[in-house]
Amino acid sequence: MIQDMHTVTLHDAETQLPQLVEHAARGEAFIISKGGRPMVKVIPFDTTIGHPQRLGFMAGEISVPEDFDSMGSSEIAALFIGGVS
Repeated sequence: MIQDMHTVTLHDAETQLPQLVEHAARGEAFIISKGGRPMVKVIPFDTTIGHPQRLGFMAGEISVPEDFDSMGSSEIAALFIGGVS
């Protein structure tokens, strides 16, 4: 919630920017206010955004049947040809 976050004035943000950036990079988000009104929320940059997930992350967790490519093929063919109700 915004109320629980540390708030700094725009003037303080200008004079303490390097320290505030270090705090934000460690996960300590904060609000910059101007005239007592919250203007922006500064949060750490998420470096995982835009990176594809690695392949094989569930290796050993699931199994695929040997006949996976042909599972249900006779039933599917019957739906196209007819004969299955």
